[in-house]
Amino acid sequence: MRVLYISLLVVIVDQVTKLLVKGITIPFLNINHKGMEYGSNFDVFGSFFKIWYVENPGIAFGFSVGDGTAKLLLSLFTIVASLLILYFLWKVRKESLVLRVALALILGGAVGNLIDRTFYGVIFGYAPLFYGKVVDFFSVDFFDFTLFGHTYERWPIFNVADAAVTIGVVLMLFANFNSGKERKAKESEQNQEEIKSAEENEINNGDNTRKEIDVQNSGG
Repeated sequence: MRVLYISLLVVIVDQVTKLLVKGITIPFLNINHKGMEYGSNFDVFGSFFKIWYVENPGIAFGFSVGDGTAKLLLSLFTIVASLLILYFLWKVRKESLVLRVALALILGGAVGNLIDRTFYGVIFGYAPLFYGKVVDFFSVDFFDFTLFGHTYERWPIFNVADAAVTIGVVLMLFANFNSGKERKAKESEQNQEEIKSAEENEINNGDNTRKEIDVQNSGG
């Protein structure tokens, strides 16, 4: 379960970067970081890659789920899903490292955004528990595309947690693909061994039959 350190690292980096962008004040620690103005942005690599501060009330990459019950259900679902991923990580603790790293990344990303949705509304005083908004800030230029009836001129703004989940899903697909190839290779090897064993049995049976015939002939 050492891969859980990856999950912890994702959560820490995700939360630190979000608070650097959003800003936070902790009087008893003498911390007063202003952060960025909401909606402001600055170039990192020209217009291709920007830091652009927005907040997302829905799922990853700015996809909305609405308000009220839907938002609460999303937060509760994320909690259940995170617990299931944690259990599955324990179940596959002796399986492929790639699969375990993939699950650890997905878990870290899920928990990172869950913290925003669960606590940010209370911490920053704008919403009750479970109704917070997720801080997003990575903006990457991309070719125009339409998704769910909305046309995007740039890739939807995302954060470290979103990136971790995406990388985790890609790694999981890769792990499953490799697992499928290995399974087919093992099945092929088993089939070849069965064919070889059958051929050896036929040869042995043939030898035994000839010996019996030779014995009968010599006895006659």
